[in-house]
Amino acid sequence: MGKKETEAIIIEVLKTIYDPEIPVNIYDLGLIYEVDMYEEDEVKITMTLTAPNCPMADQILEEVNERTKSLPQIEDVTVVLTFDPPWDKEMMTEEAKLELGFL
Repeated sequence: MGKKETEAIIIEVLKTIYDPEIPVNIYDLGLIYEVDMYEEDEVKITMTLTAPNCPMADQILEEVNERTKSLPQIEDVTVVLTFDPPWDKEMMTEEAKLELGFL
């Protein structure tokens, strides 16, 4: 399986993870900035949170790490948390904006 196919599978996994305070998955919320396969079985996920003081930060980061690492083709996961650029509601997908009543 190639890197692009593995990235697509990882994105589907990320779409199953929700911020407990918002009924939209973290991918559609725009919290995932980058999924980078730097080896066949190693991935770096760069992401943010809706707020730097998010009380669920540890839980969300752990879930991203564990669910991604549970994929048979992944050996190592690095989750990088950044606030540059800061998250903004414009980063959400159209589906997320509809779900939350922004459209």
